[in-house]
Amino acid sequence: MNIVVCAKQVVDVGEIKINPSTNKPILDGIPKKISDIDKNAVEEAIKIKEKLGGKITIMTVGPPDAKEKIKELLAMGADEGVLIPRPANADYHVVSKLLSKGIEKLGGVDLVMCGEASIDMFSGQVGPRIAGFMKWPQLTYAFKVEPEADKVKARRNMGDRMVETESSYPAVITVTKEINEPRLPSLMQILGSASKPIHDWSLGDIGMEGEGPKVVEKDLKGIKMERKNVIFKDDLDEAVAQLAERLSKDGLLG
Repeated sequence: MNIVVCAKQVVDVGEIKINPSTNKPILDGIPKKISDIDKNAVEEAIKIKEKLGGKITIMTVGPPDAKEKIKELLAMGADEGVLIPRPANADYHVVSKLLSKGIEKLGGVDLVMCGEASIDMFSGQVGPRIAGFMKWPQLTYAFKVEPEADKVKARRNMGDRMVETESSYPAVITVTKEINEPRLPSLMQILGSASKPIHDWSLGDIGMEGEGPKVVEKDLKGIKMERKNVIFKDDLDEAVAQLAERLSKDGLLG
């Protein structure tokens, strides 16, 4: 089984602060990490490899320093990494196409796995867009994956219902955070990851140059949130009644 996991390096959103004078997020100096749900995708890929054998390639579109984060995923159990440079102003269309071109260059891929969304933008677009570019079937929002030699089944959270879908290979799967708990690599695995290859591919290497974004970011601002801090200290039943009355007056209850 030849598996590609698409992983994104993101800023640690828990560390973001808003500049009160400009209302813009302060991004300089914030630590970076692999998006949490992408680690779930890596863990699930490792489980598939343990069952069926094969190879796991981590594919990332990002800056040169993303190599250090790729090494963390190699320590978990992936076999190699591929880093593709991210053009300026690249949107999800461009990133997804870059990944698709990288998958085509790699060749012989049976399964592409992604987190359902990245923790910074949470658009949920990359996996489905890759499936569209590759013209492969997609199994999205999987919270359980059951791989077999000739097909894969996924139990999927569709919001109002849970469904089970199966597909032949090749296919694209996006996973939810509930699917597993990513493993922590041992010291020996961390040391061993230094010998695993990370390939630098240029845009020319994958045959994609001059592709422009479909969406252009004009501005990025924080949202100011103010709480009323109303506290009800009376008897529980009376406090519940007061809360319901207050919510009704504020137009928050139908």
